[in-house]
Amino acid sequence: MDASRRTALQILLAAAAPATARAQSAYPTRSIRLVVPFAPGGGPDVLARQFLPRLGAALGQTVYIDNRVGAGGIIAAEHVAQQAPDGYTMMVGASSHVTQKLLKPSSAFDPVKSFRHITRMSYSPSVLVVGAESPYHSLDDIVRAARAAPGKLNYGSGGIGSVAHLAGAALVSQTKVEVAHIPYRGAGDLVQALGNNDIAFAILTASTVIPQLGKGPLRALAVTSAQRDAALPSLPTLKELTGSDDLVLVGWTGVWVPAGTPPAIVQTLFDAHVKVYSDPEIAKANAGIGVTMALSTSAAEFSDFVAQEMAKYTRIVKAARIEVG
Repeated sequence: MDASRRTALQILLAAAAPATARAQSAYPTRSIRLVVPFAPGGGPDVLARQFLPRLGAALGQTVYIDNRVGAGGIIAAEHVAQQAPDGYTMMVGASSHVTQKLLKPSSAFDPVKSFRHITRMSYSPSVLVVGAESPYHSLDDIVRAARAAPGKLNYGSGGIGSVAHLAGAALVSQTKVEVAHIPYRGAGDLVQALGNNDIAFAILTASTVIPQLGKGPLRALAVTSAQRDAALPSLPTLKELTGSDDLVLVGWTGVWVPAGTPPAIVQTLFDAHVKVYSDPEIAKANAGIGVTMALSTSAAEFSDFVAQEMAKYTRIVKAARIEVG
């Protein structure tokens, strides 16, 4: 290439570079879709609709909800995993996506590899509970009774593969006791079974348990969060009682985008979420439905967290020999 042509090419490339930089820094230039794997009108959906206008303002574009419900979140995750990695499709990713993938390995998404993870937004602990008239007043009481009569005690859940099932299975595995699992149709049936002492214990979400304490049919023994919960400060954590990190079992939600989304867009979305969801008003609204705001320190930290959750629940499913399909 002669000198004149080389010079012309250099001028052309120099002119194109700022234009490319401007195109990248201009994101977003149109509305952004947030895929929500929960039904309209549910707690997570209501909160998202309440605060999306603030997120839109922070990004300078409208953010709108696309509810894609079904198969425990699998339908939404499979859909988003196939979208263009351009920052214009986000999804509310959740702990349930991790467990669903393990229980249904043929699902066409991977919670770790199919997404870039923007930030964890909130978590909700569960609570180890017994009936209000139960003879068990501590985890030690349950463990001693189970060891004295292997296979005679039982615990309940809302179904095979449910959060309560996996949490109970993890507790049984970590304490090395033999306890039977009894699946029920839902939390209402579980509360009634506990009140009647038909089952020895269950691990239920805090939002289900708290209204049932005091004069209700349940007695709380421990929480599954990493630290003691502000709503139940007198209760020890299962980690305190056993020393096991695998008993830190909380439901959580966060924001995911398709794998391959450029780092600059990931950072823009992370910064916008931190700006909006650090507002105390949002924390208060979440606390009203039993969840705690817990933003990640970075997108990379959230990615590491999702990978750790995947590894932990893989251990739980394998140790409990839970059938997968």
